[in-house]
Amino acid sequence: MTAMLNVRDLRAYYGQVQALHGLEFDLQEGSLTTLLGANGAGKTTTLRAICNMVRSTGSIEFQGTKLSSRSTESIVRLGIAHVPQGRGTFTTLTVHENLELGAISRKDRKAIPGDIERMYAHFPVLKQRHTQQAGTLSGGEQQMLAVARALMLRPRLMLLDEPSFGLAPLVVRDLFKILGKINREDKVTILVVEQNAQLALELADKAYVIETGRIVMSGKADDIANNEDVRKSYLGY
Repeated sequence: MTAMLNVRDLRAYYGQVQALHGLEFDLQEGSLTTLLGANGAGKTTTLRAICNMVRSTGSIEFQGTKLSSRSTESIVRLGIAHVPQGRGTFTTLTVHENLELGAISRKDRKAIPGDIERMYAHFPVLKQRHTQQAGTLSGGEQQMLAVARALMLRPRLMLLDEPSFGLAPLVVRDLFKILGKINREDKVTILVVEQNAQLALELADKAYVIETGRIVMSGKADDIANNEDVRKSYLGY
């Protein structure tokens, strides 16, 4: 696989506080990678830095294009979709309207209805709720809508921040199965930030473990999942 995203010596700041300390990692095209760590480790900041939503230094390249000087909107247009923690759906719009809004920057307008139907195939419950306001959906349904709306961009890379947060275990399992299907069938490269380390490692090909803004471990997801010392020291299970 070819490296799609290259991150080198990434440092990020909130005011005078440094949150990331020289992160370096690659994302291979077609991979599903997880970034693991405790609260406050720097996982969310890493995703924000990739999208230029926080002050940072270092080098971030997406398919050979440097991202540091680009606006967040420009980065999205390159093919990077970001699903932040908290879902962020437009609660007063219907499910269908949210999906249409996800494709608002696309020029291939004729392909949008077909893509909406493809989202309904991935998430059948959204088709059942297509006329319902997003704010009246359950937490799991809102998370599915947030993912589907991001996919309406036809992204090459999707960044997901704590998709399991606040969801029931069965809903989380279903959501992660769909993410795996999207990775395999739609060929979307995925970087998922997740506190449910056990489930994330089942889903991912590769894992990075971050602690206090530094990567302390990386490797194949299976190897990290089977390393008892790593699990106890860094993953808490």
